[in-house]
Amino acid sequence: MGKRCFDIALAFAGLVLLSPLFLIVAVLIKTDSAGPVFFRQERVGRCGRPFRIHKFRTMLVHAERQGPQLTVGADRRITRVGAVLRKYKLDELPQLIDVLFGSMSLVGPRPEVPQYVALYPAEGQTPDQISATRAVFQPETSIISFLGNVKITWRLVAGTVLTVGGVVLILAG
Repeated sequence: MGKRCFDIALAFAGLVLLSPLFLIVAVLIKTDSAGPVFFRQERVGRCGRPFRIHKFRTMLVHAERQGPQLTVGADRRITRVGAVLRKYKLDELPQLIDVLFGSMSLVGPRPEVPQYVALYPAEGQTPDQISATRAVFQPETSIISFLGNVKITWRLVAGTVLTVGGVVLILAG
């Protein structure tokens, strides 16, 4: 219950505080390319429940029909605004909506697309095991870039606050 209250409070505060940025990003996305502001994709959440994740759209509409699902490097389907949003991870901010509605949590495993969850080993298919196994993995690029270029940024501060808050909640039980 404490973790859920933490999620609601921070997600709500984040959405309120970031609403001017959301508006600016929405206008930039709409002026850069045709299509919706948000990219919605089915993901598998806690206990194996499917939900549609919110992200700012960083690619052309129907990009999945024009190439592979994963993007690497300078993919031609990424819009100009999308490249900036991805560089600074701003495309992830609308996930606060999913946290507020309870589909995700600020602290916990990243929701995956159903195709990848289907590839998990059989022992990782139960909801508790999926959460436990996915929570320990971190993209090595983010770790390497963090260690190689430590600067105090809003992302570092926010990440630290969320991590410390999560640890406090876990220890508080």
